[in-house]
Parts: sequence; C-alpha cells; structure tokens
Amino acid sequence: MQPPERSFGFLLYDSARLLRRDFDRRARAIGLTRAQWSVLSHLVRYGGVNQAALADLMEIQPITLVRLLDRLEEAGWIVRMADPKDRRSRVPQLTDKARPVLDRMQALAAETRELALTGIEGETRERLLDALQIIRGNLSSREDETDSTGTHGR
Repeated sequence: MQPPERSFGFLLYDSARLLRRDFDRRARAIGLTRAQWSVLSHLVRYGGVNQAALADLMEIQPITLVRLLDRLEEAGWIVRMADPKDRRSRVPQLTDKARPVLDRMQALAAETRELALTGIEGETRERLLDALQIIRGNLSSREDETDSTGTHGR
C-alpha cells in the first residue's frame, strides 16, 4: 500500500483543503466566506442566469443558494431582478458595491495561488496546470457518460 504522502488522491485532496484554508484565512479580513465568494465569482462568470441555473452550476441545493444570496443582498453586493423569461424566477446580479470586493478577493486568491506554487516555475508550472486540466477533463467526461446512462446522475 502506498503511503498517503505519495498517494495521488490524498495529495490532491489535501492540497485543495490547504488552499481553501489559506484562502479562508485571508478572506476573513474582508468579511466574506468562501461560499459567498463562490457565488460572486460564479455571477461574474455566468451573469444573467436565474437562481435555479446558478444553483445547478454551483452544484448546491437551491435553498443553500437562496440563503447565500440573502446575505449577499443584505450586504449590498447583489440584487435579484425578475427573470424576463419567467416572472416567477429571479436573476441575481452584482452591484457596483461588489466590484471592489471582487477585486480584493481576486488579489487574495492570487496570493494563495502564488504561495501554493512557490518553487514551481516556468515550464514545470505550465505542465502541472496542463496535467490538472487533463485530469479534470477525464473525470468530467466520465461524469457526463454516467449521467447520460442514468446510473450516476446528480
């Protein structure tokens, strides 16, 4: 049996855990949780989607998203507008107040990323990122295959 410190799965999981921990420590200074940051960053990437679609993209329960959106709206970082395609649905949108917060969170993420990649330079860094993209693609395509058969869908 391979020791955990040389196990691919353990190393990947534990590295992700440590990345989250470092980022959380940095983000606490501006009063934003990782979950709230995730919502804001998804809104930047997929702006204009309704709450149900956003919850699906984030792979969280709609009620969980609603609670996060409530807090973000109370802070003035988002507003929820009526969906022009379905008046029963809401579309969360970023406010101008969210822009400086997003800029600060991106800077914190860059600090965490640079800490994590210290000692990995140039071509080695690029190969690492390429390998991670391949791994993600391999696992994503596998998930798509099993979803289409109905055996492992969400």
